[in-house]
Amino acid sequence: MPGSLVLTLNQSVLGEFPLDKERLLIGRKPENDIQVDNLAVSGQHAAIITILNDSFLEDLDSTNGTFVNGKLVKKHALKHGDVITIGKHELKYVNDEATTDDQDFEKTMIIRPGMASHAAATAKAEETAPPPPPGTSSQVAEGEMPLGKIQVLSGPGAGKELELKKALITLGRPGVQVAVITRRPQGYFITHVEGKHPVVNGDTIGAQAHALKDHDVVELAGVKMEFFVS
Repeated sequence: MPGSLVLTLNQSVLGEFPLDKERLLIGRKPENDIQVDNLAVSGQHAAIITILNDSFLEDLDSTNGTFVNGKLVKKHALKHGDVITIGKHELKYVNDEATTDDQDFEKTMIIRPGMASHAAATAKAEETAPPPPPGTSSQVAEGEMPLGKIQVLSGPGAGKELELKKALITLGRPGVQVAVITRRPQGYFITHVEGKHPVVNGDTIGAQAHALKDHDVVELAGVKMEFFVS
């Protein structure tokens, strides 16, 4: 189960919200999934992105900021027991199956049409970076599973490749269409986050994580990409 958020004010419980969708919005406006009716809270204050059993918090450029365990954050991989503070309200994250850490989220990349070359260059530069410390969740043992790659097939970045080394890679254009590819022991999965659902091999995927196979063609935010394993 992906867990839930328990909303409180002055230690009084106002409600519990299951994290049963890929993108959950928190803010003052009534159209948010979790409405926090307080002037200190922005109209759309923060978002929770849930992939399989893990959830990630992102501040949406709020006026007064988003805090986790008293620390101001922009992006944060949630851990069981984390307390999110928005204005005077608190949201406690309850999920004893959470497995990820901040390295999975802070190092994600966004590929926009026309920017695939930049993303590929960034990925190339990371090849010379020191490996993560043993035991981090973003590290997958060598030989445990083949390395996946994305090759851009259309647009200005056609022909460029991006190695999917990280546990979580963000693809698309924020505000238009966004999906994530997660690297798990079972393989690579693509999951819809924002906008229309991605298309794989000409078929629109559903709301659940979709397992990627060698040479699958993904269409996202006007760009065609081929997934393959080396």
